Amino acid sequence: MLLGLALFYVGAVLILNGLWMLGRIGDREIPVINLFAGGISLLVALKLAFGDGADLASVKAAALSLLFSFTYLWVAINRYSGADGRGLGWFSLFVAITAVPVAADALRIASTPGEWWLGLSWVAWSILWLMFFLMLARHQPIVRLTAFTAIGQGVLTGWIPGYLLLVGAI
Repeated sequence: MLLGLALFYVGAVLILNGLWMLGRIGDREIPVINLFAGGISLLVALKLAFGDGADLASVKAAALSLLFSFTYLWVAINRYSGADGRGLGWFSLFVAITAVPVAADALRIASTPGEWWLGLSWVAWSILWLMFFLMLARHQPIVRLTAFTAIGQGVLTGWIPGYLLLVGAI
């Protein structure tokens, strides 16, 4: 249930951030969804880490959820502060590298379609965070490619699976 909640809004924020990078949403408006999605994923992470029955698996899930939380909250703060995003870019490299062994572990033990989807999603997220690093910290001219990647991943790794989890279809 918590995974569905978090993924649903990860989908929304990735889609909207992609549209923002394409100039379809203004700089002053995009922080709203980033604060909301970052806040939701932060609350999910706190519940997993500190809720009743917290164990090693739930704390690991919380730590990984916080990668998303901090990314979205940082985007929102950058829009309010006018920061250039280089710090977020370097954080994105940290996350991209972190996501590689997460993906490898998930794919190594995957035996169901949902487990394979999760492992492949971590591969996709690692690539997207790497693109943010290249765009923000290394100033590579890949804004449009990154935007379309974010939109596609928002649909395929967030919105649709999040919704399906929320309605009990998976």
